[in-house]
Amino acid sequence: MDPTTVFCPNRHCPARGQTGQGNIGIHSQKEQRFICHECQKTFSATKGTALYRLRTAAETVSLVVTLLAHGCPVQAIVAAFGFDERTIAAWWARSGRQGQAVHEYLVEQPRALGQVQADELRVKKQGGIVWMALAMMVTTRLWLGGEVSEQRDLPLIRRLIERVRRCAARRPLLVCTDGLVSYIRAIRETFRDPVHTGKGGRPRLRPWRHLFIAQVVKRYERRRVVATERRIVAGTPARVETLRRRSQGGGVINTAYMERLNATFRERLAPLARRCRALARQTLTLHEGMFLVGTAYNFCTPHASLSQAQQTTPAMAAGITDHCWTMHELLSFHVPLPRWTPPKRRGRPSRALQRLIARWCS
Repeated sequence: MDPTTVFCPNRHCPARGQTGQGNIGIHSQKEQRFICHECQKTFSATKGTALYRLRTAAETVSLVVTLLAHGCPVQAIVAAFGFDERTIAAWWARSGRQGQAVHEYLVEQPRALGQVQADELRVKKQGGIVWMALAMMVTTRLWLGGEVSEQRDLPLIRRLIERVRRCAARRPLLVCTDGLVSYIRAIRETFRDPVHTGKGGRPRLRPWRHLFIAQVVKRYERRRVVATERRIVAGTPARVETLRRRSQGGGVINTAYMERLNATFRERLAPLARRCRALARQTLTLHEGMFLVGTAYNFCTPHASLSQAQQTTPAMAAGITDHCWTMHELLSFHVPLPRWTPPKRRGRPSRALQRLIARWCS
């Protein structure tokens, strides 16, 4: 137990989310509990993770979640380990929420993406059809996030592009999609910055200067591709070709990398498999499973096309981490809370509040 690497999880504590400040001590070595000397609250070492308050051993939970993240049917896990199906479903939900928290904290940070590809998956659910939109960074094969909706419409695509925007730095960016027209509007409306002039009123929004959009439109006859058209919606062909060659090497404008990632999701997420009986009952189940599979793909799965010398995951290629994570590391990762902000009050703050501000807001 190392108190210097732990932060206080109490949302009302001024020291929340900060490590190495000397406010954390060991409360019980046997029970694996820490104490925050600022708010005098004790907390477990697994507080805020997917392993919090589980009676089953962490190694067993990690093994079961690993099987879930690689497409093992729930019935097979129940038969092999003897757990109740509702217990497996609860671990599925916990690990999905943990994966989303880790993804939003580590992956959704500004970085030079180069080329991004996006696509949608048609998913069968009990009582209807839902759509899952995904996006990835081509250079590092990093999964940038996804969204699930019952309609394949503009709000779904806009939420996906907003996730891509949170991952993108203001560098030249090429976005390759299919022929869905919603992508063009969502990309142009999302990649804009306000221009502050000091005047009153709403500031004018200026589009990103080095943003390029390309589409791959396929024409089908009898469920087979008979023609492919490549369109450059925004940008010059020379700049688009430069970004494409820099991120993927040879070839042409395509969405092949995204389609390969779609195949990985269909393999590892049972409700996505075609002509299967493992239908999801709720959209939330698909959302949690998507983040479980996607985060395990980013941090725990070495990608053969990234490096031949060593096992390299997409997160390692993107510089997010320096080693291949285990599932236990993923489930036990502590996502820091946002820093404490002093309450807004009228008048001059008290001396006690001034000391807290000087101690924890500097």
